[in-house]
Amino acid sequence: MAELRSMPQIEIDAQELRRWGTIWLQNGKNVPEAGRFEKDEGMNFAKFMDQAFGKALSTMLGDIPILTPSASSLLPASPDSVEVGTVRIVGGVRPQNFDAAYRPDGPRVVFDSKTLNGKESIRKNWQNMINDLGTEATTVHTRFPYALCVFLFAVPEPALLVKQREDLIRTLERLSTRHSVLDQPHLAEAIAFVIWDPATGTINQEFPAPDSPLRLENVPKIIESIYLERYKGLPPHDVTSESDDD
Repeated sequence: MAELRSMPQIEIDAQELRRWGTIWLQNGKNVPEAGRFEKDEGMNFAKFMDQAFGKALSTMLGDIPILTPSASSLLPASPDSVEVGTVRIVGGVRPQNFDAAYRPDGPRVVFDSKTLNGKESIRKNWQNMINDLGTEATTVHTRFPYALCVFLFAVPEPALLVKQREDLIRTLERLSTRHSVLDQPHLAEAIAFVIWDPATGTINQEFPAPDSPLRLENVPKIIESIYLERYKGLPPHDVTSESDDD
């Protein structure tokens, strides 16, 4: 039986981020400040971030296996495992696909990465993306109130206006405040906001602010604290040898 550990940092590979940045810049080379991803590229971009989250979560849960789920299955291939891939959750509002999950007895942790990858896309879609986060959290929490909903939202810095950045930080901080199972279901337990530089593969260290719950390096401690509060001492983490009924 694996023992719970501290959750390490979610290590986003700078080389991989820069590789994607090269593609982003190349696609927009004929239009100044108009980098972008093609549709398939946009769909695949954040998968390495999903893997990074899955690895950190697996470590916290005692280095349990990381498996690829079956997109059509409502159960994991192995109960005590972290799944990274298309995870199907039937919630209280609608079925929803997530990018990673831990569901030994139903969803305990679900994770989804979100990206907006161009100026026009951000302008048109950032508010819809906020609505999507609230809906996904609601569909999970109305059926599984003890589950942790975690999101990662990544945008390329050259495509993000100052006003949009400020609005997003303010709104996402307000949404990432579900610390109790009695809190509103549309809130998330944790949200990481990643502003990345396509030219260097680096993540902005100024925004969000160092003390913001949206900072990537602050998210693991938030997840760890809430998970321990809700599940420490319960199977499969229960280290007692006798049944409570004895």
